[in-house]
Amino acid sequence: MKPYIHVVRYYECDKMGITHHSNYIRFMEEARIDWMDQLGYGFERMEAEGVVSPVMGLSCQYKHTTTFKDEISIEVTVKEMSALKISFSYTMKVGDTVACIASSTHCFLENNRPIAIEKRFPELYQAILHQSISK
Repeated sequence: MKPYIHVVRYYECDKMGITHHSNYIRFMEEARIDWMDQLGYGFERMEAEGVVSPVMGLSCQYKHTTTFKDEISIEVTVKEMSALKISFSYTMKVGDTVACIASSTHCFLENNRPIAIEKRFPELYQAILHQSISK
């Protein structure tokens, strides 16, 4: 999978000229959506079929600051996957410098009820497994 590239915008920086920490969560979402698109199974398709994937938890470890116009390369990998949940890891770099290491956990819901992704979307489940194994 290709890493997702985010170029830091001026409005994403605080008064000190540093990317505000809250933006990294948005960068994670952008990268995750891109990752799903690269799998060939985007969020639009899931949502059109009535399935959503809310965030259950996340964590970020900020290692190095980023600033306006920095190109952040975000590598997304599957950390864990069970019948009802999936956890992603994100490594965000500017060049060779790690700026942030993060993770997020999501479930899959249909009509506000948990669903087993393997049964509801077997193609997606297999694509995620294949991607995880090929790492």
